[in-house]
Amino acid sequence: MTSTEQAPRPGAGRAHPEHLGHVVFIAASAAMGGFLFGYDSSVINGAVEAIRSRYGIGSAELAQVIAIALIGCAVGAATAGRIADRIGRIRCMQIAATLFAVSAIGSALPFALYDLAFWRIVGGFAIGMASVIGPAYIAEVSPPAYRGRLGSFQQAAIVVGIATSQLINWGLLHAAGGDQRGELLGLEAWQAMLGVMVVPAVLYGMLSFVIPESPRFLLSVGRRERAREILAEVEGEGEGVDLDTRVAEIEHAMKREHKSTFKDLLGGSFLFKRIVWIGIGLSAFQQFVGINVAFYYSATLWQSVGINPTDSFLYSFTTSIINIIGTVIAMIFVDRIGRKPLALIGSSGMVVGLALEAWAFSHPLVDGKLPATQGLVALVAAHLFVLFFALSWGVVVWVLLGEIFPNKIRAAALGVAASAQWVANWMITVSFPSLADWNLSGTYLIYTFFAALSIPFVLKFVKETKGRALEEMG
Repeated sequence: MTSTEQAPRPGAGRAHPEHLGHVVFIAASAAMGGFLFGYDSSVINGAVEAIRSRYGIGSAELAQVIAIALIGCAVGAATAGRIADRIGRIRCMQIAATLFAVSAIGSALPFALYDLAFWRIVGGFAIGMASVIGPAYIAEVSPPAYRGRLGSFQQAAIVVGIATSQLINWGLLHAAGGDQRGELLGLEAWQAMLGVMVVPAVLYGMLSFVIPESPRFLLSVGRRERAREILAEVEGEGEGVDLDTRVAEIEHAMKREHKSTFKDLLGGSFLFKRIVWIGIGLSAFQQFVGINVAFYYSATLWQSVGINPTDSFLYSFTTSIINIIGTVIAMIFVDRIGRKPLALIGSSGMVVGLALEAWAFSHPLVDGKLPATQGLVALVAAHLFVLFFALSWGVVVWVLLGEIFPNKIRAAALGVAASAQWVANWMITVSFPSLADWNLSGTYLIYTFFAALSIPFVLKFVKETKGRALEEMG
């Protein structure tokens, strides 16, 4: 689904000013899938303790319900490409929006724990689809001169979705008197939190009806004239932009593409080629530092050390704002200082933040709360950790995964690396409640270890890709 056509001649493929606003709207609409991704990743944070109380379950069962959406994500991400190639990018977005809306309603009105788990899988499948379709579609409709900046809309939408869900959760909890199970709109507060997800899902679906199909897909099904019309919408015509030439370039690139398969990844003594293992390693380290604990369980974490529910939701929201700030920093500097230096800076900062959290949580609670000094350190360290992750690994890993693989294996290798990321995400998400019951400080020491281990991994195995053409990778 990714485009590999050659860079056009100078002046070609550059949207006219009057077209650029339309292109931005199209890219932002497609990035709503990223918003749903971020929103769903974080909204469950507000329901964790209520679900535990409502169904009387322990940490292990609770973790399965929270993490089960990731199974749907993995399946959705794995199948989205083929679905989109058969029925189109827009239809795929519409399916994802519909499934997500249905999932939101079902999650808000569950009649049993297994019912809630089922709807979370459905929602996860929709998110998995959207997470793949959004970046691919944006790349295919963006003028080459603006592709990088428009492509960053996806990650920006994810972090905004995380922050929005935290803010709405805080508002709903406040309206329910600070009780996750307090009555609100005829439901318990946590049900309202999950049900509100239907609003962005419907908006995503509505926007999909007003944006055009990808020219690349249209050409793949023989609709050459319509593809030319869409290119005219996003790039304009005249002043160095020859649309017939652009259409021919895309068609030529599509004919030259190699459809990589799993077999292409095999080689050497350890099943996969070395570069594939590096991609898997990047994906695993991104998750093994425990970043999703901050988004799935932060409210529960703060409540476990004596912070009241309303304040715990507020701290979750401020963490999300820090996440946005860090992401903007990464978008500014990833092409200036390079991927590898940014990853090393982030790893070093994460080690400090996680180690401080481990130290703070190692102290016994006094009257059900952390001592004042340790509580302050824990809060500052948590925000520090998220900041350094967001300004480095949160963005850098996705950039590297799109660049480090040779053209021949890029699509298949990306699929394996992305699957490794979902698996690692699931492992962290499902293990945290039980690990926290065992030893919260020890859990953060484990995350600190992986953050520290990522430093020699990057130094030894990751090559800088800044300024290099994709054809140079190998």
